[in-house]
Amino acid sequence: MDLAYIPSPSTGVINLGPIPLRGYAFCIIIGVFVAVWYGNKRWIARGGTAGTVADIAVWAVPFGLVGGRLYHVITDYQLYFSEGENWVDAFKIWEGGLGIWGAIALGAVGAWIGCRRRGIPLPAYADAIAPGIAFAQAIGRWGNWFNQELYGKPTDLPWALKITESANREAGLYHPTFLYESLWCVGVAVLVIWADRRFKLGHGRAFALYVAAYCAGRAWIEYMRVDEAHHVLGLRLNVWTAIIVFALAVAYMVISARVRPGREEVVEPKAAKAAEAAADGDGDDDVADAAPDLEKRTDASDDSGDSADSGGSAGDVEHGADNGAGSAAKS
Repeated sequence: MDLAYIPSPSTGVINLGPIPLRGYAFCIIIGVFVAVWYGNKRWIARGGTAGTVADIAVWAVPFGLVGGRLYHVITDYQLYFSEGENWVDAFKIWEGGLGIWGAIALGAVGAWIGCRRRGIPLPAYADAIAPGIAFAQAIGRWGNWFNQELYGKPTDLPWALKITESANREAGLYHPTFLYESLWCVGVAVLVIWADRRFKLGHGRAFALYVAAYCAGRAWIEYMRVDEAHHVLGLRLNVWTAIIVFALAVAYMVISARVRPGREEVVEPKAAKAAEAAADGDGDDDVADAAPDLEKRTDASDDSGDSADSGGSAGDVEHGADNGAGSAAKS
C-alpha cells in the first residue's frame, strides 16, 4: 500500500459556464505575466523605462508560442501525421506540447524585432528577462501536471506522481519530472540573479548563464522521462539538444567576456536622451525663474539712482538761492 504520493488532478479543465478554463493554458499565462513583471523590475534597475519589457513582449511571446509548438510538432510528427492520427490536433496547443528550444529560438526573433523598433540592444534586454523566463518555466511546468504528461520512470519514492489510466498512459506511480524541472528552474533563476549582482554580467552573459544552467538540468531530467521520443545514438533527441546548446552558451560567455567585458552603461538610448533633455530643461527653468528677480533688482537700482539724482538737483537749487539772497543783502 502506497502511503505517500503526489496525486494528479482528476481533470485538467474547469468549465466556468460555457468557458473552459484549462490548467495548462492557465499556467502558461501566469508564467508570462511573472516573466514580464520581474523583467520590468530588472530593466528599470538597469536604467530603462517602465513598460518597455511589456512592449517588446508583445512581439516575443507570440513568436515564442509559435516556435515552441513548431518544435514539438516537428520533433513528434508521428503524433499528428501518422496513419490514424488527425493532423488538426497539431493546432490544439491547449492539450500540451510546447518545446522550450523552439520557444526560446523564435521568441528571440520576436524580441529582436521589438528591440530594433525601440533602438534597444537585444543582449541587454535578454539579460534583464533571463531570470523571469526561468520563473515562467517553473510555473509553466505545472501545466504538465494538469495534463498528466511528461512524467518519469516508475518509482516508489514518497514524492512519486500518481498517474491514472487512459488510452495513452498506464496507471501507476512515476517520477514527477515536471516537479524536478520546476524546482530546477527556480534554482536557475536564483543563480542568475546572484551571479548578475555579484559579477555585473552584461552583453547577454546573464541570459547565456540561464541557458547553460537550464540545459544542465534538462539533460538529466530528460533522461528520466519515459514518454515517446526520437533517439540518436542511444540518447533522446532533447538530451542531445541540451548538450549542444549548453556548449554554445558556455562558449558565448567565455568569448563575450573577453571581447566585450563589463556591462552596458546605457540600455535604452532614448530614455537616456530624454533624461539628459529633462536635466537641461531644469537648468533653463532655473535661469528663467531667476530672471524676474534680477529684473526687479535692476529696476530698484535704477529707481535709487534716479532718486539720488533728483535729490542732488534740489540741493543745488536751494544752495544757489541762499547765495543769491546773501549777495543782495551785501549790496
